[in-house]
Order: sequence, then C-alpha cells, then structure tokens
Amino acid sequence: MKIAQWMKESGVAFGTSGARGLVTAMTDSVCFAYTVGYLRHLASLGEFAPGTPVAVAGDLRPSTPHILRACVAAITYMEGVPVFCGFVPTPALCLHAFTLGIPSLMVTGSHIPADRNGIKFNRARGEFLKTDEAAMREEDVTLPDGWFDTTGALVRDIVLPVITDVVPGFVARYRDFFGPDALSGLKLGIYQHSAVGRDVMVEIVEALGGTAVPLGRMDTFIPVDTEAVRPEDAALAREWASDGTLDAILTTDGDSDRPLLADRHGNWLRGDVLGIIAARFLGAAAVTTPVSSNTALEQAGFARDIRRTRIGSPFVVAAMTDAAKAGLLPSVGYEANGGFLLASDVTRGARTLAALPTRDSILPMICALVAARQQGVDLAGLVAALPRRFTLSDRLKEMPTAQSQARIAALRQDPANGAAALGLQDACGGLAHVDETDGLRMTFENGEIVHLRPSGNAPELRVYVEGDSPERTAELLKTGMDGVSTWRDTP
Repeated sequence: MKIAQWMKESGVAFGTSGARGLVTAMTDSVCFAYTVGYLRHLASLGEFAPGTPVAVAGDLRPSTPHILRACVAAITYMEGVPVFCGFVPTPALCLHAFTLGIPSLMVTGSHIPADRNGIKFNRARGEFLKTDEAAMREEDVTLPDGWFDTTGALVRDIVLPVITDVVPGFVARYRDFFGPDALSGLKLGIYQHSAVGRDVMVEIVEALGGTAVPLGRMDTFIPVDTEAVRPEDAALAREWASDGTLDAILTTDGDSDRPLLADRHGNWLRGDVLGIIAARFLGAAAVTTPVSSNTALEQAGFARDIRRTRIGSPFVVAAMTDAAKAGLLPSVGYEANGGFLLASDVTRGARTLAALPTRDSILPMICALVAARQQGVDLAGLVAALPRRFTLSDRLKEMPTAQSQARIAALRQDPANGAAALGLQDACGGLAHVDETDGLRMTFENGEIVHLRPSGNAPELRVYVEGDSPERTAELLKTGMDGVSTWRDTP
C-alpha cells in the first residue's frame, strides 16, 4: 500500500513540518510504514543503503518513546544502523546528522497539544522538502509478517540503542562562534516547562559566561506555541521579571527549534522581530521569510535580497538555498515562530558559524542578547529602534482544516465583501491588496494587514495581523478573531 493511502486511512498526514496526527492514530504500524517509505525514498536518491547510520531523537511527550521504537524497528528492518541521540533539541540532532551526512528523523509534535505527535524527516544534509514528501507518498510499503499484532502494535523485540551524546557538539557550536564571555554579566531566566532543550539551554548560557536561572520546570507536557503565546506564559514572564534581577528570559517550544525571548520587563518578543534582529546582526545579504512575517524587514533596509514564501520551513529552506546559490551571502531565513535557518556559513572576525539549514532556536536569542550589549541598550531598546510595525497572531481551535479551506476559498471569490462581512472594512477601511501565497492575506488602505490561513499541523485556523502600534494591533487581532469565530459554528 502506498504511503499516500496509509495517510488517508490513518489520518496522519504531512503538515508544514513532517507527518502529524493524533497519538491514537500514530500506531506502531503506521510509524513503521512511514519510516520505511522515508528510507526507500532516500535510497532512490542515493542517501540510504543497508549499513547506513540513521540518527533519531525525540521530545518529551509521553507518546514519543513508543513512536521512536517503531521508527528504530523500521530502520532495523531496512538494514540501516539506528543511532539514538536521546531526547534532545531538533537542531542538535540535525547538526550531528548533517555534519556526518546521514539521514535523521525527530519524533515531535512541536508546539501542538500532547494528544498529538509527529515525525519530522530530514535528508542527509538538509530538511525534507515538499518534493520529497510528494515522492515519499508514492512509496509502497507492506508490513513484514510477524512484526505486529492485529491492533498495529509492534511485537518484535526492538529496544532503543545506547544514547549517542550530541549535546557537547551543539553547545560548542555557540561557544566557539560567540566566545566564552559573550553573555558574561547577564542573568538570564530559562523557562524550562517541558521543552526538550531545557537543560541544554542552561548549558549554553553558562558556556557563554552567563548566569542561568531555571524557571517553571514541569513534569507534564505544556504546548508552548512561540507564535501564539498563551496568556499563562505572558503572566509568568511578567511575574518572573517583576523583581528586576533578570536581564532576559529564554524558552523554546516542545522540540526546542523555535525560540521565545522576553526582555527584562517580561515582554515576549515576536519571532519575526527576533528574526530581523538576528539577520541584521549576522550581516545577511539575503533574507527569506514567510509572507506572514513582519514587514519591518523591508523597511529596515539592510538586506540586498528579500524573498517571501509560504509558511513552513521547507519553503524557506528552498528559497534561501536558491539565494545562496545565486551568490547572495550570507543567506539566512527565519519564520514568524522565531525559528532561524542558515543556508550558508557566517563569518564574524576570525570565527565562522557553519550553515545549519533547519530551524534553530538558540542562535537568534544569542544574537539579540549580544547585539543589545554591543549597542549599549537592553532588548527593549533594541526592538524600539526597529521600524514601527507590530504583528500578533492567534488561532481558532477545533476548526477542521477542510472547513477553514472552504471558508477561505469563498472569501477569495469576493475579498472586499468578505472583509466587510468579517467587520474588517469598518475597522480598516478599503481593501488595497490581496496576497494568496498562503491562505488569504489582506492589506488595507491604511496599511494594516489581516491574514487568514488553516494550520498545517492541527485543526486550527490561524489569524495573523499587523499594524503600526501594539494597541492598535491588539484591537485588529480581536476584530479578526471575532469575525472568524462564527465560522466554526456555521456548517
């Protein structure tokens, strides 16, 4: 049966970052089949053969160990050599695998709730692109006899290998580039919650000379979304910052490939603002980012080449790689969720940071902290110096993807009347421009933006807005969310 049929029957399909689905649907047999299909696709590209090492790691969700075991079973069945890197950040796994030129996969649901999980597949030296996903769907996979029971549970005696420690190399990446004193004198809170990189963040801060203060460690999984910050997390940051002893607070999402950084007042920075700061600090000639990211990037004026893509790291990777091939160096990319990607090496002084074409949460946070220090300001001052454009986003939960797509398709037929029906014309005036790169992005005559898009990872409708002040942007988000809230209840 082709992987496309496995996806249809299980409901575990490709989203913006790998295969995602309900934990109840991600049976051992489904995860095994997907991993076999993945390896067969890589074999067709010359990146896998019997005896090839395949690196695997996972996040801290309760369902992750069983999925890892199914993936290791598939690697074993295909006569590969499973290399278990433990429970580590996705960029730590990728750094190790890309350096060695071997395939890798990460079991993670990123920021989505714990009742869901996923598998993020990688090529030997970069992310799995949309062309790879399409090819993998066509692979035929039949389960081997005697490996699974009638419920799809693995009955073969498969255990996870001894852990290969990839953390030291990940820590060294930042220490060697920024220097062991880059964060000296800074007292930094580390909001640990259930992020897989919570202890690694402490190690990195201390390796760069900073003082790390662990905060909010949890035993249960918390779905921290760096793009739609929970009110609880906003309140926690303000509480931790209230005594004035912390210079900043750092955290990540579940698999620690997306950053969230708060200033000394406990205000979380938007990921696309963090991306602008990091790209400028690194001297990027070319910057690639999704269409939903803050337009302050264009107004900042430091990049010679700016490319806007659909939402999802595979799209960013493809475009920033093209920029690098065109000689626009350094070429970087970032997403509105803060994940930062390097398509080319970056050199500052005598130190070089090697390319890492996958989301990295650590790099942009350190860039911002070091940039603020060099300019003699705090993070709030660094952000205040950027062009005055502000973004916010939220999500309408439990909104079936098909329903979101149908509503947006109808809106495309007559965007002006649709905007009026959503209350947006009363709030923003006439519609000036519509962008259909990903979902429907409406720019109004007053310069404000409302962007509607179904999530690629969960049954949610994403609402992104942009305005010229924090207060006005918050009002705009409320108007947008109020407008679409009726969609969930309308057949």
